[in-house]
Amino acid sequence: MVKQVNKLKLLKAFQYCLMLIALFFGNFAVNAQDVNVMVKDSILYHPGKEYILGDFKINGLDRFSEQTVKVHSGLIVDSPIKLPGDKLTSAIKRLYDTKQFSKVDVFIAKVEDGKVYLEFDVTELPQLDKMEFPGERASKAKTLQDEVKIKAGDMVNDNLMVTTKNFFQDKYKKEGYLNAKVTVDTKPSEKPNAVDLMVYIDKGQKVKINKINFHGIGQLSEKKLEKQMKKTKEKFFGRIWKKSKYIETDYKEDLQNIIDAYSEKGLRDAIITDEKMTVNADNTIDLDLYINEGKKYYFGDIDFIGNTVYTDEQLQNFLKIDKGDVYNSKVLKDRVNGDGTPDSEDIQTFYLNNGYLFANVTPVETKVDNDSINVEVRIYEDEPATIRNVSVSGNDRTNDPVVYRELRTKPGNLFSKEDIIRSIREIGQLGFFDAQAISPDVKPNYVDKTVDIDYSVAEKGSSQVELQGGYGGNSFIGTLGLSFNNFAIKDLFDKEAYKPLPMGDGQALNLRLQKSKFYSTYSFSFTEPWLGGKKPKSLSTSIYFSKQNGYTQTYDVDPNQGLSIYGASIGLGQRLKWPDDFFQLSQSVSFQRYEMNNYTISSLATSNGSSNNLSYNVTFARNSSGPDPIYPERGSDVSVTFKATPPFSLLNGKNYTSMTADEKYKWLEYYKTTFKAKWFTPIYKKLVLMTNTEFGVLGYYNKDLGYSPFERYVVGGDGLAQYRFDGSETIGLRGYENGSLSSGGTVYNKFTLETRYPITLKPSASIYVAAFLEAGNAYNNFKDFNPFVLKRTAGAGIRVFMPMFGLLGIDFAHGFDPLPGSNVKSGWQTHFIIGQQF
Repeated sequence: MVKQVNKLKLLKAFQYCLMLIALFFGNFAVNAQDVNVMVKDSILYHPGKEYILGDFKINGLDRFSEQTVKVHSGLIVDSPIKLPGDKLTSAIKRLYDTKQFSKVDVFIAKVEDGKVYLEFDVTELPQLDKMEFPGERASKAKTLQDEVKIKAGDMVNDNLMVTTKNFFQDKYKKEGYLNAKVTVDTKPSEKPNAVDLMVYIDKGQKVKINKINFHGIGQLSEKKLEKQMKKTKEKFFGRIWKKSKYIETDYKEDLQNIIDAYSEKGLRDAIITDEKMTVNADNTIDLDLYINEGKKYYFGDIDFIGNTVYTDEQLQNFLKIDKGDVYNSKVLKDRVNGDGTPDSEDIQTFYLNNGYLFANVTPVETKVDNDSINVEVRIYEDEPATIRNVSVSGNDRTNDPVVYRELRTKPGNLFSKEDIIRSIREIGQLGFFDAQAISPDVKPNYVDKTVDIDYSVAEKGSSQVELQGGYGGNSFIGTLGLSFNNFAIKDLFDKEAYKPLPMGDGQALNLRLQKSKFYSTYSFSFTEPWLGGKKPKSLSTSIYFSKQNGYTQTYDVDPNQGLSIYGASIGLGQRLKWPDDFFQLSQSVSFQRYEMNNYTISSLATSNGSSNNLSYNVTFARNSSGPDPIYPERGSDVSVTFKATPPFSLLNGKNYTSMTADEKYKWLEYYKTTFKAKWFTPIYKKLVLMTNTEFGVLGYYNKDLGYSPFERYVVGGDGLAQYRFDGSETIGLRGYENGSLSSGGTVYNKFTLETRYPITLKPSASIYVAAFLEAGNAYNNFKDFNPFVLKRTAGAGIRVFMPMFGLLGIDFAHGFDPLPGSNVKSGWQTHFIIGQQF
């Protein structure tokens, strides 16, 4: 009986609570948005009775028509309505929700024959006329208004003023002004029902961090922990890259970085037990962090569960973690599921590269035994996925076969993440698409274990009005030409294909005029990258003519001296499959004829006559750089080139010791080997280190002939061919004038370290800045060659690539060493680079 009474009491108490809740929310619902139903002229009405809405008026409108507001209220004349009631509450709420009114009052104007007549008295919110920042310059004020994204015509209410104040307080706190004070007020505007918003900002002084103190540490050094505070730094004189300012969000991220650093050292229990901030008299702060490092953990037993396709030993080659190693959850995750980079070598990627798209690999901690943690790598392999369909979208100008032939993902092949990454790189290397915007859409079909892949691309301009130039040696050298890098020669006679030119087949057609004060060059070249359209075999042809004039002591043109060069070449290239398909073999045969008229070449004993140069050129190269050919972020570009003429003097049995120079060099003979290598290494995000090394040597067959007077190395400057055009190869070395280090060496070497960072990589313009260290030299013969006797330089520059004009840039470089025959170092040099890569 007692239990029954207690139950009844509890039930009554519960019902009482429900009544209170109902009354509270009922009252809230009726009075939402300050709903007040008032009566005019002592009119009698019965609350809760249902009336017919006879009519209603809206008073107090200025900017809006009464009919518009009536429609928006949702009330319908001659429809039932209770006072108070849901319909009236909803109407008032709808008006408030427009955020156009600061107050809405409702009056009963008349009750007659069961009908009720209402009047709404509304107060419109004022509009913003101007936003002012007293004490700020006009330009600064405009910037601040743009940042807060408030414009004239916005409704001014309490919420707008609060959010504006909070925005600027947060903005200045992020910049290190912890004591910033912001006041937001309004003043009447000259316009009706409008106000000006006044924002008073007192930034105060920046609060810098004087000292960060770590307490309770022993496993990790203070210096190591300071490195983890990537955005929270102590102040000291000369700090440039990371400012010493306290920003709450950055500080919290850095605290997590500290915990992550401990975890990577096996101290997974480490916690920050307390934090203290001390404000100093000089407006700096001290931060004290109290750390409990905990104990160090180690990997215990590591087992692979569920793997049937690959053995434990094969998977261990990727995991590379042994029992007894210091426990590191980040390393475990990266080696099981990848570190997020395209080159990641991990177990999940291993499965993905071999068709197992649906495989799932998960590391699981199974047991903590004292200081050892046992781990199971649980693998669900599933069946391999086959590629069903491959498509490309967005190639509006480039024909489908040009793109499809570069893809490594083919219908019927097993799925491979590696092949997708390689396909992205190959599409980017074409140069017809924005390499940053290539996006593969992988659509798995779990039911039939297939996958569809669509590559989304964005075309960019590939044809160029080519400008290439530089200044040096008392001469400006410029190139003007047309480069059609996605030409379609098969449509040459198809009028409809001229939009404005036949495009889309990936062929390259170049017409070029190169001109300086002393010479002019005309050239034509054509390249078909896929001869026959079925295999990656290229065909290239070129013809050119150059006229070189001599010059007087005052660097004026001497029309009685000249060198004319006629040339043509034809070449074949082949993409190889061994050692891997990044390799390419290129071969060409070229012919040049030099005709001299009172023209002096320092390495040639005659100034009149003609020479012929028939040579065979073979290049073995491997280019894995990319994915963007304009701004490579990884990979390498390595080539070895061998160029040689037939050994005429060894075959004809003639005595060259008694011959004149004109007879000796009627047919040139030499062999030439050049090695070039570039490596691109990502440092941090988009920051890239480019490392370059080059070496070249010119040799001869017959000591009676010696070195060829042509085909030599000219070192120094911007790397563009200057007033010499005698077959020499121009080697750029910034910080020195063009050709100033060698007028024709037979051996050269060069080394470059260059850091690059992009400002933008948009298809309309790719811009990056660079800082470099460079060294190189040229030598008269191999006996003089010393790889440690170098001309050194350092500097910085900027590159801008615009599809219509190619690569433009400027470098400022300081040469630390003197020129040959001088004791004065080269000093600062400016190089204008147009169309030239280093």
